[in-house]
Amino acid sequence: MSRFWKPFLAGICLLLLLLSSCSKQPGSGEYQKIDAEQAKSIMDQEEDIVILDVRTKAEYDQGYIANAVLIPDTSLKDEVEEKIPDKNTKILIYCRSGRRSAQAAKQLIEMGYTDVLDFGGIIDWPYEIVTD
Repeated sequence: MSRFWKPFLAGICLLLLLLSSCSKQPGSGEYQKIDAEQAKSIMDQEEDIVILDVRTKAEYDQGYIANAVLIPDTSLKDEVEEKIPDKNTKILIYCRSGRRSAQAAKQLIEMGYTDVLDFGGIIDWPYEIVTD
């Protein structure tokens, strides 16, 4: 192998190693944003997940995603450990537009939750919602 190819191939291998270590894996304890389609797929295929709605009670009462647990973002710190005691539980989190869910997801990660997926706002949810 020529003197040119050895360093070139070593550089490519190093680059690939660095890129693969930067990708966020489920359960990594890092903030992860997914879209509605990915969230729906997880809901349909996996068990033992928590769908977390961080809107207000009034917003929740207007319509919510089936099986969602309501913990308003303003009381997340006080209520989440009681309602979701296992910090390794996969949590799919949403709000109205995506701002509060992103903040709440990051807060949960800071609290030690390891598998938090933010799928944004219910206004972008193209699937069925529950209305009472």
